[in-house]
Amino acid sequence: MNYRSGNGAQYPHECLIQFEHIDLVARVGKLIGQKVVWKGKNKQFIGKISGFHGKNDVLRVKFKKGVPGQALGALVELVS
Repeated sequence: MNYRSGNGAQYPHECLIQFEHIDLVARVGKLIGQKVVWKGKNKQFIGKISGFHGKNDVLRVKFKKGVPGQALGALVELVS
């Protein structure tokens, strides 16, 4: 999990995720529209899978609130 970024900007409301157990792009496409949860110590952040990022099996997730830096590199849970 990492923030989506551009040349001069970083978007903390959008993260890029990659699922370990899913490797085919066709299977990843079926996940678009489902929800994911990142659980911290006291809070949980719920996001929605919004689309692909590039041609590999990386997905974009939009969160209502920006996720903290502790979420980078952490695991998320698929809620569906």
